[in-house]
Amino acid sequence: MVVGLCFIVLSLLLLPSLLPGSLSLSLSCRRSLPPTCTQATMSEGEARIRFSIGTEQSGKADGVFSNPRGLAFDHHRRHLFVVDCNNRRVQVFSSIEDDACGGEFLSAFSSFEAGARVRRFAFDNDNLRNPWGIAIDHDHDRLVLADSGNHRVQLWSLSELSFLSSVGQRGTHLELRNPLGVAIDKQHDRIVIVDTYNHRLVFLSSIDLSFLFEIGKHGSQPGEFFVPTGIAVDHDRHRIIVCDSFNHRVQVLSSIDGSFLFEFGSPCGSQPGQLKLPRGVCIANQGRVIVADTGNRRLQAFTHEGHHISSFDCGSLGEPIEVAFDEHRGLIAFTARHQVHVIGANQWLAGTFNWRPDLHRYAPSWMKRAISTMTMIRSLVDESAVSMIPNELLFEIFSFL
Repeated sequence: MVVGLCFIVLSLLLLPSLLPGSLSLSLSCRRSLPPTCTQATMSEGEARIRFSIGTEQSGKADGVFSNPRGLAFDHHRRHLFVVDCNNRRVQVFSSIEDDACGGEFLSAFSSFEAGARVRRFAFDNDNLRNPWGIAIDHDHDRLVLADSGNHRVQLWSLSELSFLSSVGQRGTHLELRNPLGVAIDKQHDRIVIVDTYNHRLVFLSSIDLSFLFEIGKHGSQPGEFFVPTGIAVDHDRHRIIVCDSFNHRVQVLSSIDGSFLFEFGSPCGSQPGQLKLPRGVCIANQGRVIVADTGNRRLQAFTHEGHHISSFDCGSLGEPIEVAFDEHRGLIAFTARHQVHVIGANQWLAGTFNWRPDLHRYAPSWMKRAISTMTMIRSLVDESAVSMIPNELLFEIFSFL
């Protein structure tokens, strides 16, 4: 018993030097923030912001946005891609790393392969107009970008950061009209395009970019759309989740053939579970659906069956447009006005993020050091209940801090 108490006291003495800042849910940064990583004002919801990227006013400088839209976490390289819509570019930032706040602008960084030539990632402004959605296709080493103003989808090499090809032009049949969302259905080797102003989804082959089929038409019946925007794929359940924006609902479809399964969120309203002009959507673990409820200035979380779980009030931050989830670090990013805000998933939704053995390598260095120190201490303690605490439990505990 005495040994156990000593262990707890020693751990508490060590934690202040090991944890990044205080143990409060505001997670203040230990180091001074980079120019693009700022603290949000502390309303009830905003206090959970880990870091923010960009400034309240629009701009053209590196690390500053003018109406940021699509978001994508590259968990392989620990990057966050942000589509800077009005500036006709994509910017890349670090996601939360080690003891830093995260959100560092990578204006000059090594290529995704270690040791390669340093270069800056930027798209040619002449070739992009009002870009919106973005998706990462790791299986084919490429970025898929909805080039909305040009009524097409562009593909870029993820490792070489070079243009590959484009698909689409303005039209109504096998063509596109202001596509806003894109997603990768890796189980069926498909690219799914939200053909927004044709009120439908278009399915392409990931292998040769050939047209496969389309679903939907303008309307409010199940399987019909009125200005669809955001899209996400729930691979575990073979489902496609679509924000049917002007119908104020989310539709859930089969990823196998696109058939309608169910919907949730209507009618238009502000009560929990109701939606008003939802724009963005992503899938968290356990199939939880996180929706950018734009008109209500909040994020909402639903079970995979469409039942409301909780709401995150964005307050004075503005209307959330797009949202993304990083399963490897338990982060939720969303765009609002001219900024991107990042929160820890567990700071909003308990159990959203669990450390699994294969994900421990993604733990920040302060957490690894803390666990290593505690493991070393426990190795000196024999025949104690404390020495039997598995590292898995320790990672679970630290992931909530």
